[in-house]
Amino acid sequence: MAFVLSFIIVFLLQYLVRILVWLVLIGVVLASVIGTIWLWVKYDLVRRNTPEDSEVGIQRKNSWLAYSIIATIATICIVLVIFAMRKRVKLVIQLFREAGKAIESIPLLLFEPFLTFLSIAICVTLWIYFAMWIESSGDIEVKVANQSVQLAKDSTMRVARWYNLLALFWMSQFIMGCQHCVIAGAVAAWFFTRDRDQLNCPILKSFQRLICYHLGTVACGSLIISLVQIIRVILKAVEYWLRDPQNKVLVFIATCCHCCLGCFEDILQYLTRNAYIETAIFGHPFFEAGRKAFNILSNNALRVFVINSVGDFVLFLGKAFVVLCTVLVGMEVIQQKPGIQHSWVVLILVGLFAYLVAHCFLTVYEMTIDTIFICFCEDCERNDGMSKPYYMSRGLMEFVQNSKKAIESNTFNAWSRNP
Repeated sequence: MAFVLSFIIVFLLQYLVRILVWLVLIGVVLASVIGTIWLWVKYDLVRRNTPEDSEVGIQRKNSWLAYSIIATIATICIVLVIFAMRKRVKLVIQLFREAGKAIESIPLLLFEPFLTFLSIAICVTLWIYFAMWIESSGDIEVKVANQSVQLAKDSTMRVARWYNLLALFWMSQFIMGCQHCVIAGAVAAWFFTRDRDQLNCPILKSFQRLICYHLGTVACGSLIISLVQIIRVILKAVEYWLRDPQNKVLVFIATCCHCCLGCFEDILQYLTRNAYIETAIFGHPFFEAGRKAFNILSNNALRVFVINSVGDFVLFLGKAFVVLCTVLVGMEVIQQKPGIQHSWVVLILVGLFAYLVAHCFLTVYEMTIDTIFICFCEDCERNDGMSKPYYMSRGLMEFVQNSKKAIESNTFNAWSRNP
């Protein structure tokens, strides 16, 4: 059920994305306006029913007034931002359509995450195996005070714990990075091919380039992320060890550092993924690719904001739809089998499985959108649409400054090639 629904969502996204995006934006505006109106109505009711000599009532009235003013300012800002970014919203819609076309041309992309999950499952199994060896090693110690027995580990085994955990993080990030590179390479080959009917085995060629040239880049990027992750785990352990009430300041500092590192990890994950795209397109080493990706993202900050906000929410709606439908069908099936005990456990497992399946498919869609966006920016930077024709489709040319001339030039070139 989840597989079928995910396929349907991926297929329909390119056709329904315009409706979904504008429904999301209109819903945000309506929710903001209705919420603001409700706050002002509530303030008016409180103002009328508050005696002038009541300090508590006056304080309550002022609070509602402050809420209403803040909501009004926020609503105005939201409306202005959406109005200012309406053209960029159209770019998001077009990117979804282009991603759908790319997946239609390379349908095997949808099965790439299954290989990734299999690899990660093997990696986790190995981690559990070595963790069991590490935890079962050491000298037996008997504590007379509480009549307990434990295995005392030397410094080597204590270090091995962290080394094993770092290996898990590194290998998991490495596998995910390989997936990103393969998808980005295949989609970039599709984007920068003028005659897409002649596209031949893009996934296989992308995988071959990864094995031959880009494994070091992926290893470097994944190592950096895994080091940040292991530092976060260490800080969490320090926070646990300092849970004594007398160490509140240290616990607060450790918590703040952990939170900041979490934000830094999210930024690093996003930048690394775009660096992999640059590597897959042009073959740059990791740090050079990261610098170029950062420049592209910073030069197109508003576009990136719209893609990451509106686009991610649309993909979230797709995942939620798959999970909801699968759980509802599961509830109907369970009701027909009265012998099942603790049906909520089964439904939770069904929901988790449905989410994983939907995440597999829509993650490919998300990576495809990000790759096409980077390709679009690189195409705009390297070509002018006239002496150097664009590779992008005519739908994307609408968002280029000299789009009209580019379309006319491409039309003339196509006519001259096929008189």
